[in-house]
Amino acid sequence: MIQIDRRRIVAPLERIFRAAADVERWPEWLPHYRWVRFLERRSDGGVVEMAAFRPFGPLRYPTWWVSEMSVDRERPCIRYRHIRGITRGMDVAWEFESTSDGVGVTITHRWDGPAWPLIRKPAASLVIGPVFVHGIAQRTLAGIARQAEKGEAE
Repeated sequence: MIQIDRRRIVAPLERIFRAAADVERWPEWLPHYRWVRFLERRSDGGVVEMAAFRPFGPLRYPTWWVSEMSVDRERPCIRYRHIRGITRGMDVAWEFESTSDGVGVTITHRWDGPAWPLIRKPAASLVIGPVFVHGIAQRTLAGIARQAEKGEAE
């Protein structure tokens, strides 16, 4: 499964990157995030536990995962490798590209699916990727854009 989500954000790249990397503040800024906490902190990221809701009409389905997070300020890029939860083994990359009319932010999720015999790949490509991953990623990009465009991610 490869799930790609993109958004153009009209704000300085540094501000957008800072908001994207400041995951502990996401629950303040992003109403679909339940919590984010570092289990192990390093200068370039660490091990982070995240929990979010995926809305389905009036219902909110809870999701949870733990990732190794790596922040590359020079490139700039933020990478995650899911190490616990149903999405264990998923690789995620946040990439940023300055353009004439803002910054293009792309989140790419790559994953072979859960360890479920027979339905592994269909579960990933037909349900988990397009419904859960895409639903959360689009809301996350929208929230980061709101914060960065308001200038409140300083």
